[in-house]
Amino acid sequence: MAPADPAPDETERPPGGRPGAVLFVCRHNAVRSPMAAALARHLAGRSVYVRSAGVRPGEKDPFAVAVMAEVGLDIAGHRPISLEDLADTNFDLVVTLTPEAHHQVLDLTRAEAVEVEYWPIYDPTATMGSRNQIMDAYRGVRRDLEMRIRRRFGLPMKPLLGE
Repeated sequence: MAPADPAPDETERPPGGRPGAVLFVCRHNAVRSPMAAALARHLAGRSVYVRSAGVRPGEKDPFAVAVMAEVGLDIAGHRPISLEDLADTNFDLVVTLTPEAHHQVLDLTRAEAVEVEYWPIYDPTATMGSRNQIMDAYRGVRRDLEMRIRRRFGLPMKPLLGE
């Protein structure tokens, strides 16, 4: 007798399932983690509670603000915060975007029941060249984050507004 097929809901769910609350963490909470948080909020809507933080807070990045504005997402009001500044620490999933953030989060969550994933995301602040070359590097990060979020949260693969 053949085993029963799993319920459709089980086969379509991404590995780990869609989290109810996710935290994105990078080094300074100025580029990658606020971009990821804005994308996740936009793509998943109210179905997922989303926050971002850094190992230590940095300065707001105008290139990150500009590339997110290109797709209709406003992060101009984002204020970088550190992990220690978080008021709420109840997350189902913490996504780390830098090696430093990953090590720090693993230390902080050692005794907690939280899933931690490392997504190695290029640091666009290291890009040298013209404004267009720098913007292209930030756009690449935005696209990478968007695709990872869509895959991880089981969301349709379609381009963002403005792409």
